[in-house]
Amino acid sequence: MKIDRLIGIITILLQNDKVTAPELAERFEVSRRTINRDIEDICKAGIPIVSLPGYGGGLCIEYGYKLDKTVFNKEQLQAIFCGLQGLDSISALSYVTTIAERLSSKNNHINVDNTIIIDFASHYKDSLTPKIEIIKTAISDKHIIEFDYYSSKGENRYSVEPYKVIFKWSSWYVFGYCLECKEFRLFKLNRLWNLNKLDTEFVVKDIPDSALQFDKFLNESNFVLQAVFDISEKFRIIEEYGIDSFKVMDNGKLYFEWAFANYDNMLHWVLSFGDKVTIISPKELINDIRSQAQNISKKYLGI
Repeated sequence: MKIDRLIGIITILLQNDKVTAPELAERFEVSRRTINRDIEDICKAGIPIVSLPGYGGGLCIEYGYKLDKTVFNKEQLQAIFCGLQGLDSISALSYVTTIAERLSSKNNHINVDNTIIIDFASHYKDSLTPKIEIIKTAISDKHIIEFDYYSSKGENRYSVEPYKVIFKWSSWYVFGYCLECKEFRLFKLNRLWNLNKLDTEFVVKDIPDSALQFDKFLNESNFVLQAVFDISEKFRIIEEYGIDSFKVMDNGKLYFEWAFANYDNMLHWVLSFGDKVTIISPKELINDIRSQAQNISKKYLGI
């Protein structure tokens, strides 16, 4: 809906010093002409948007302008601040405080609704926040980033043109073009360390639609697990895979069948259940678990 897009544009302009019309067009998946009409409508509503020409220019709300909160209804304001509180949980700055000030006048203050609390950071905030701030700056400045990356394939150092910071599948990622792999990739921030923003600028590439289908990174399901879990693990299976992911057997145990994209992830997940799970297939997984159990047993014999 157009009103949702207008609110979205205003919110983005309030969060950023400046943003270009092509960036807004890409963000809202509309034409540049549509964005230009939206900007005109916002200006007609009394919100002064300034166009800064030249290199490094863009659109911004006139400095010092106080936005009348009557532009939004109560539900819209609550939605905006709920989202901003989530951003605050992983930000070095308070978006809620800053934007509440921009939305308020001396005699008309806003009370932030705290009925919904979103915390994206959890206990990773101390390491997560600096990474996100560096990546956001690199995206804005169009500078390459470098970092060490740890995965099941080993340890590597990558140079990446960053395009987006993404929260998905309960984790934070940076999406960009990897100069070593020569392809667009997602990198999990908790596996990413020794991050540096380089002075090297990059020319923005067109991102193919296929690269933006992020679910494909988890949906290439090549390893099918069949297992029986004790009833005591029902809460975990529901929490992680949903209430329809298993069947209750006649003996009260849970039959579980699921396709995993990564063998190591499947192995580590199953091992986390200890003796509360019995593997049916694949046979390779049964052999690996048997081998690990024997190695663990040897370590503790005689202690």
